[in-house]
Order: sequence, then C-alpha cells, then structure tokens
Amino acid sequence: MAGSSPLLVYAFCAACIFCQLFELAQAQNRTDPAEVTALNTIFQKWGISANSNQWNISGEPCSGAAIDSTDFEDTNFNPLIKCDCSANSNSTCHITQLKVYALNVVGVIPDELWTLTFLFNLKLGQNYLTGNLSTSIGKLYRMQYLSFGINALSGTLPKELGNLTELISLSFSTNNFTGEADFRNGSSKASSNILLVTRDYKNFVPINLICHIASYIVSSGVSGAIPLTFANLKSLKTVWASDTELTGRIPDFIGNWSKLTTLRFEGNSLEGPIPSTFSNLTSLTELRISDLSNGSSSLAFIQNMKSLSILVLRNNNISDSIPSNIGEYQKLSQLDLSFNNIIGQIPNALFNLSSLSYLFLGNNKLNGIVPAQKSGSLLNIDLSYNNLQGSFPSWVSEQNLQLNLVANNFTIESSNSSVFPSGLNCLQRDFPCNQGTGRYSEFAIKCGGPQITSSNGIVYERDNETLGPATYYVVDTDRWAVSNVGYFAGSNNATYTSSSSSQFTSLDSELFQTARLSASSLRYYGLGLENGNYTVSLQFAEIAFVNTNTWQSLGRRVFDIYIQGNLVLKDFDIQKEAGGASFVAVQKEYNNVKVSQNYLEIHLFWAGKGTCCVPAQGTYGPSISAISATPEFTPTVSNSPPSSNKNRTGLIVGLVVGVGVVSFLAVFIVFYIVRRRKPPTNDDE
Repeated sequence: MAGSSPLLVYAFCAACIFCQLFELAQAQNRTDPAEVTALNTIFQKWGISANSNQWNISGEPCSGAAIDSTDFEDTNFNPLIKCDCSANSNSTCHITQLKVYALNVVGVIPDELWTLTFLFNLKLGQNYLTGNLSTSIGKLYRMQYLSFGINALSGTLPKELGNLTELISLSFSTNNFTGEADFRNGSSKASSNILLVTRDYKNFVPINLICHIASYIVSSGVSGAIPLTFANLKSLKTVWASDTELTGRIPDFIGNWSKLTTLRFEGNSLEGPIPSTFSNLTSLTELRISDLSNGSSSLAFIQNMKSLSILVLRNNNISDSIPSNIGEYQKLSQLDLSFNNIIGQIPNALFNLSSLSYLFLGNNKLNGIVPAQKSGSLLNIDLSYNNLQGSFPSWVSEQNLQLNLVANNFTIESSNSSVFPSGLNCLQRDFPCNQGTGRYSEFAIKCGGPQITSSNGIVYERDNETLGPATYYVVDTDRWAVSNVGYFAGSNNATYTSSSSSQFTSLDSELFQTARLSASSLRYYGLGLENGNYTVSLQFAEIAFVNTNTWQSLGRRVFDIYIQGNLVLKDFDIQKEAGGASFVAVQKEYNNVKVSQNYLEIHLFWAGKGTCCVPAQGTYGPSISAISATPEFTPTVSNSPPSSNKNRTGLIVGLVVGVGVVSFLAVFIVFYIVRRRKPPTNDDE
C-alpha cells in the first residue's frame, strides 16, 4: 500500500491538471465556432472590431460584458453582443443579441448575419447600410426586437419577415424601401408589438403579425388607407403615423384602442373629421393630430381626456369653441390648437392651468379680451392672427414671457406698449404703419445673421434678434418685421437660428452661412411698401445634414411657402432642390407679387412633413437664409426712413414759429393796454 501512495498522488494530480486544462479549454471555446466565424466575418466586412477590454477577451466572443450584468443598451459598450451559455449543460454559448448602433457602418448586410439564428435582439440603427434585405432574414425565427432604422436600405421588404412570429418590436425607419410588403407568411404569437416604419416606403404594410404594444409609421412614404385588419390591435399603447402618404378618413375603430397612451397622426394625407369614437381614448397622455384635409371636426371628443399632458390638434379644420371644462385638464403642459377655425372667447381657466407652459392659439377666430390672470408656469403664448381686442393685462410685463400678439385688434397706447418689443402697432390687423402712398419700395433681410452687402450691391439688413416659440420683431425703421411660432418637440435646447462656416456654391457664400429656423410658422413682412407688383427672391441652403455616407445625412426638411396668403410651393425640400446636396445655394424667385395694402407677407409653414430627429431631435421645419423684394415699377416714394435731421429741423421750425406767434400776441396786448390808458384829446371832447 505504501508503494502505491505515490502512484495515487500522481494520478490525483494528473486528474486535477486534466480538469483545469479541460475547464480552461472550455472557457476559451465556449462560443459556437460557426457563430464565431460568422461574427468575425461580419465585423471584418464592416470594418469594426470589439473592444478586447470589454468582451471578446482573448478571442472568445462570449466573455466579459457579453456574459456579465452589463446592460445591452449601455452606450459605453458598442458594438456589443450578449450570449446565452446554457446550451449543452452550460458548455456552449450562443450569440443572442447584437448591437452595432450609430457607428456609421457603410456597406451591405453580410449574408453571415442570417446564420446567427439564436439572435432575438438585433440593433443596427443609425448607420449607412445599403442594398436589399435578404430573404434569409426569415431564418431568424427567434427574433423579438429587430431594428435597422435610419439607414439607406432599399428594395422591397421580403415577405419572409412574416416568419418572425415572435416579433415584439420591428423598426425600419428612414430607409428607401419601395413596393408592397406582404408579411403574411406566419402568424404572430407575440403578446406585444412595436412597428416603426419610416421614410420612402411606398405602400402601406398589411402586416398581420403586428399586434399589441406600439406601432410607429413615421416618415415612411407609405400610402393608402389604414387597413381594416388593424381594428384587432386593441392592446396597442403607442401609435405614431407621421410624414406618410396615408389617405382616407381616420378609421372609427381606432377609438377601440382603449389602452393607447400616445397617438400621433401628423403630416399625412388623411381626411377629417376626427372620429367621435376617440372619446373612448381616456388613457391618452399625448395626442398629436395635425394637417387633416376636408371635413370639419369638433373638440367634443376630448371631453374626458383628463390625463393629457400634450395635446396638439393643429391645422385640422376644427370649428368649435374651447371647452368650458378646460380648467379640469390640470396635467396639460402643452396645448396647440393653432391654424383652425376656433371661435368664441378664451376661458379664464385656460390661462390658470398650473402645469401649462406652452399655449398656441394662433390663426383662429377668437374674439374678446385676453384673460386678466395667468399661472406662473405659462411663459409661451401665441395669440396671433385672431380678432382679440382691448387693452393688455398687467401680467404682460412678466420676465421671461414670450407673447405673440401679431394681427389682432388690440388698443395699443404708449402707456401699455412699452413692455413689448417696439413696433407691435405696425403688426396689428391691416398693418397700419405708413399706409396710403407708402414710404418704401424694397427691402432685403439676412435671415438669422448680421448685415451683409451682396456682390450685386444689395444690403441685406441684419436679422439676428433672439426669437423663440412665440415671438416677433420689428426693425426700428418699420421697414420689415418677422414673426415666429412653434416649439421644437423633443429638443431641450432648441435654437431658432443655425450657422455654418462652410463655403457655399455662390458668389455670396456668407449670405448662406446663417439661417432662421421655425418649428411651425415663420412669417416675414415688408411694411409701408408703395403699392404695385414686386419680385420676391427667397434664398436657402441646407446646413443641417452632412454630405457624407453617414446616418447624419439621411434627414429631410420639408415645408410649404406662401406669399400674400397664396401657396406658391408645396412640400419644398431644400436639399432635393439642390440635387440631393447640402451646402448648396438655392434661390426661388417669384414675379408679379401684388402689394395693394402697403404690406407684403412671406409665410413658411411646416405641415408635418420630413424627418424629425436626424441628425438631432427637433431638426425639422422651415429654414431660410435671405429674403429680398424689389419693385417691378418706377417708385415714387423716397424708400428712406424718416430722417433724424428732418425731425430736428421740424422741431426748430416749430419752436421759431411758436415763439413768433407768442411775441406778436404780447406786442398786441401791450399796444392795446397802452391805447386804452391814453388821455383823450380836445378833439375827442
């Protein structure tokens, strides 16, 4: 026995060494070799690599952050995989999640990706992926969360997407898909769902696997009516359908989606009226409906929506008065009822809502006076283009208040106008300043920037005043003015001008290095103009989107242009007009613009079109670099503001004449008194 002890010790040590070597080999080779090869090939083709300090330690993908408690959404880990190592009695790891997000990967999606059949979460958004989606995508039958939004993918969506019956979230936003998609290969087993469809998808998606939590159809170009099959989606909580070519009336059955908390229909081709069945959507905290054509709507459907925080019903042909129970909406922080036909007076309770910060009631038919009191939180108020009248309440002098009162009938006196930017009297109804013969015959504005003299000698006056969600500005000569309305949704630090130091394709590059922006409605006015026909020149350049193969280049800015109230350009896209390029000067010229009441109005209006969030939240709405208007006739006016020298001369002349009159009267009185006191002569006796 004693002789066998060394042998036993040797055997025991050998077994320990073998176990350690086995465990080491197991630790180094836990990931399925086929998946390792596929992942390495994908990353090689995309020109990216894993951070070996985070995961893929010593060449083993399923290591470090891939298997520990690191959150898949952690922005410090990108790219990232997550693995499940429970297979084969914990001896094999499979890649179950893959994130390559916002890394500006350029190229096609490698075929090797479709071999990672254990994936249930694939996040490829915000890159510059091109080409078609392979039919092999149907092999990813475990997929629950699939996102490749904000890319440059094209072609048709493969019907094999219908095989992904476990889908909870599907996002293919801001791509270039075309054709009709039919995903009806399978039926969904999912109890929840998100659909995000966006830019340039040409036909509506008849998806029967989309069912429950959220549906996003944003900037897609999808067209046609909302399918009746969507009536079954009664568990939806979030629906976004914006910037599409959806047509027809909003279906009544949406009123049965009683679990909705967020609903957006903006910038589509849908028709009114807003269904009365929407009154069932009492769980809504955010409701945005805009730009409906035809059909007149009322506000009766919001009667019981007391949970609303954001209510935007803009440009919908609403003919009604503001609800008398509006004071019960204590959670409202933003209310936009602008560009409708709302009548009646403004309820006092509306201005006293404790949470309300943004109120847009412009371009309606409201009358009466402004409420005498308001809450301290209400600091952005648009009441422009109504029939309001009377004097101003005391709160108009509050600090940090933005108040747009353009185009009303207010009584403006020197005692109450000093709290406003100067010139509000010139921006009341009919723009009364310098009416009649007029004073000016041209104007030029450098939107969003300092004064510039162009190569052809035109002096573009500065327009770099700070504007906000409800503001206006009148130049001190009363020659022109600007009015801005709108709040950039999703942006915490919104600015209403933009700038770039880039050089532009123009002799006057500096003219395009700044621009005035708006989230809704931007109006410029030429004031005190001599009546007649004018040529209006509008100059633009897109400076928000870069000219590179990156996701930051994939945005679209779209807005409408009105001159003198007439629509002259629908769905204007600066970049598209410039041949698809940014930093290229674009000029639009309009002749025979008639001025008959001494003012000219240029209106840039956002009708919900274009992307909203590329390259940043709140990147949408009108943008303009310069404006000029010149007469098509021989002017008879001076085209000069009142001269300070002339004013001084007039004052001196007035004083001299006044002194002369007083002196004459004094001499006359003295003469009269002396005459009365003179003794009578003998002849008088």
